[in-house]
Amino acid sequence: MPSLRALELPTVSFFGRSFAEYRRFFALDAATLSGRAILDVAAGPSSFAAEAVRRGHDVVAVDPHYGLEPGELARRALADYAHMHAQIRRQPQLLRLHSFHSLEAAEASRRRAARCFLADFPGGFATGRYVPGSLPALPFLDRQFDLVLCAHLLFTYAHLFDFAFHLAACRELVRVGRGEVRLHPVVGCDGRTYADLGRLRRALAEGGIRSHLLTTRYEFFAGTRQTLVLASGP
Repeated sequence: MPSLRALELPTVSFFGRSFAEYRRFFALDAATLSGRAILDVAAGPSSFAAEAVRRGHDVVAVDPHYGLEPGELARRALADYAHMHAQIRRQPQLLRLHSFHSLEAAEASRRRAARCFLADFPGGFATGRYVPGSLPALPFLDRQFDLVLCAHLLFTYAHLFDFAFHLAACRELVRVGRGEVRLHPVVGCDGRTYADLGRLRRALAEGGIRSHLLTTRYEFFAGTRQTLVLASGP
C-alpha cells in the first residue's frame, strides 16, 4: 500500500463545499436543521448558508475573508480552487471518493458551491448572514446558536495551528453554542488522525465539555468518515 503523503497547504485555503456535502459529512437531517439557529465557522466559499436559507433554515456563516470585497473573494476562490484541485490530483492515494462517482464530479460540485456563495454574498453580507471573524475569538454572544459546525479547519491544518489553538478554538465553539458542536474531519492533510485528539478530548472533559466521535457514510479523503461532536454540561 502506498504511503500517505500530505497535501501541501502552506496557508488555510479559501475553499468550500455544498449543502449536500455538509449534510453527509456532518450527518445532518431535517430534524437536526429545522427550527434551529446554526453557525458555520470558517465557512469559506461554501454554499451551505445560501442553500440552507433557501430551504427555510436559519444559518449564519463566519470567516476571516468576509471582510474582503466580493471581487477579491472571487479572485481568492479561483486561485485556491485551482491550487487545491491540483494538489488533490497529485495525491490520488489520499482519495476514497465514496461520496462522488469521480474526481471531476467532486470538483464540479465544489465550483458550483463557490458560484452559489459568491452570488449570495453581497445580499447576505448586508443582512448579517456572512460575518467577518475567526477562531479562537468569534464575534458572537454566549450560547447564541443551537448548532455550531466547523469543517476543514481544525485538525486539517494541524501543521499550522498548535495544540493550544485547537483547545482554545474548541472551547470558543462550545461557548457560542447551546447545543452540539460538530467538527469535520478529525484527520490532517496527510489522512492521519490528529495526533493530539485524545489529549484534546481529555483537556476538554476537564473543563466540562463532553465529546464523542460520530461515524458517517461520507469519505472523500482517507480517514474522513468521522466527525467530532462536542457539547457542554452533564
